[in-house]
Amino acid sequence: MRYLHTMLRVRNLDAALDFYVNKLGLKENRRRVDEKNRYTLVFLAGPDDERIVEESKKAGRPGPEVELTYNWDTEDYGEARYFGHLAYEVDDIYAACERLMKAGVTINRPPRDGVMAFVRSPDKHSIELLQKGAALPPQEPWKSMPNTGHW
Repeated sequence: MRYLHTMLRVRNLDAALDFYVNKLGLKENRRRVDEKNRYTLVFLAGPDDERIVEESKKAGRPGPEVELTYNWDTEDYGEARYFGHLAYEVDDIYAACERLMKAGVTINRPPRDGVMAFVRSPDKHSIELLQKGAALPPQEPWKSMPNTGHW
């Protein structure tokens, strides 16, 4: 398992970038603008992590990063919803989810696509699991498993 990123929701992307980049000293690595779903993702890393981020891109997903998520439409997240999730890359998403289920963890968003799943910690923190490399072929029981609770 490899740590990838922590997602934080921001209300004002310019103000957030001013804080994280200009004041805190993080550097923008990449940006994804999604016109259809009306959001922008900005991935940041500490200056001392730039080498690790670049090397990790060669192996697949970049990390370690902070992901700022700016939803274009106004939404009141309340104080508890600004923290989004931690993300980890796993060698086999199905095996990881099966191991977690056997340990009593609810799979809130099953890996129906062979790529992504979400679980929650006992304190209700969301944890995203992402398949390393290419998506695994969809398979049961994951393919038809519904979402459970919030993720």
